[in-house]
Amino acid sequence: MGVSVLILTLNEEANLPDCLQSVRWSDDIVVFDSYSSDRTVQIARAAGARVVQRTFDDYAGQRNAALTQVQYRHPWVLLVDADERWPREIYEEIEEAISRNGDISIYYFLRKDMFLGRWLRHTGYPTWAGRLLKLGDVTVARAINEQYLTTGNKGYLQGHFIHHPFQRGVAHWLHRHNQYSSMEAQTLAGETQGRLCLRDLFSREPPKRRGALKQLAYRLPCRPAVVFFYLYVLRLGFLDGAAGLAYCRLRMIYEYMIDLKIEELRRRREGLPV
Repeated sequence: MGVSVLILTLNEEANLPDCLQSVRWSDDIVVFDSYSSDRTVQIARAAGARVVQRTFDDYAGQRNAALTQVQYRHPWVLLVDADERWPREIYEEIEEAISRNGDISIYYFLRKDMFLGRWLRHTGYPTWAGRLLKLGDVTVARAINEQYLTTGNKGYLQGHFIHHPFQRGVAHWLHRHNQYSSMEAQTLAGETQGRLCLRDLFSREPPKRRGALKQLAYRLPCRPAVVFFYLYVLRLGFLDGAAGLAYCRLRMIYEYMIDLKIEELRRRREGLPV
């Protein structure tokens, strides 16, 4: 049983070649592009990938469209970002898992984040990411930092994929996270109005537990500083050396941007000057 691969792109000519090389084990690769203005489409087609284009609205909308409007060769689809690398041993684990699959609809994998030439072993690990979906069983919710809603059960595999978020430089990371923070602020402005489900903080499912922790965190005062302390001290980010310190600072900046934008949205909603 094979696996199709879905890669979302927008101007990813720097990342895409290595990404495509890492998933050559698939005979069905789809690049779902948001009308890139660089060589992304040419690179994809030259590598034998199918290219489908759609105007970007948000991440949930883009993934849902890619999962429902594209015909795939296989019933299982692996979601991949262009700045990720997926070693062949992961595919071997995937093949074994889906061959004995019962009522599993989505599989989660562990992610290794890289920065300044090293793995952020403590700062950003372990992080579970839902990536392998059975077509028709999973829909995507939330405009940013998506959530996966499934009619079946969830499975967890031990293979690690490699994430290079700074492959295009710190300036690009900051530019992208400026956009992310605007989307996150819009989403959180509505989400934090509801009741926090404290029971989810103790869930045995890592994604649900992480979501509840995030909702709790966004209700805390001095939240950016709390996030820095959590990542750098409690998660032992200091053991990741200079890369760990730099990354924790960047994360604090990102969280601060979100808080400022949430406050800006509140003031605009109430007719106050910004």
